Amino acid sequence: MIDVNDLRKGVIFELDGNLFRVLEYSHHKPGRGNAVIRIKARNMRTGATLEKTFTSGDRVQDVRLDYHNVQYLYNDDRFYYFMDTETFEQVAVDKEMLADSAGFLKENMEVKLTLYQGTPMDIELPTTVDLKVVRAEAAVRGDTATGVTKKVEVETGAQVEVPLFVNEGDTIRVDTRTGTYVTRV
Repeated sequence: MIDVNDLRKGVIFELDGNLFRVLEYSHHKPGRGNAVIRIKARNMRTGATLEKTFTSGDRVQDVRLDYHNVQYLYNDDRFYYFMDTETFEQVAVDKEMLADSAGFLKENMEVKLTLYQGTPMDIELPTTVDLKVVRAEAAVRGDTATGVTKKVEVETGAQVEVPLFVNEGDTIRVDTRTGTYVTRV
């Protein structure tokens, strides 16, 4: 059991038989009475968001998670397949669990897989990834009325907003946490 005061962004805990990851945390101390802790958390299995208020002193169940370094191999219509770099076992991860992260996975990329009781729960991508631009709109000189960015498609199928000077065939660095352009490589 952990105290609710220890629930910071990224902490995973169990509540009512479900696993939650804290997305937002705020601590409020009124003039009198106990402090109030408000969190916004995402259900690790369903992806639903929960907003919950605790009073100071409440406790929640902490969980033991296993982390494995895995290498991305390939995907089919429903699953993404990873290989554990130590045991060489293959793990299948449901496409829905990956959500937006799937757009940044390249073959042979090393990621960290989070397991809870042998079930894959989450993957942690590198902070940035270099991707090749496969389709880019043509930039028109002086076309700055709508901003100085355009959408391009990268080799993994993801759409990224980039500056006008990025062309088809360029390699760009993308921040995997936000999905934004960092630099041209």
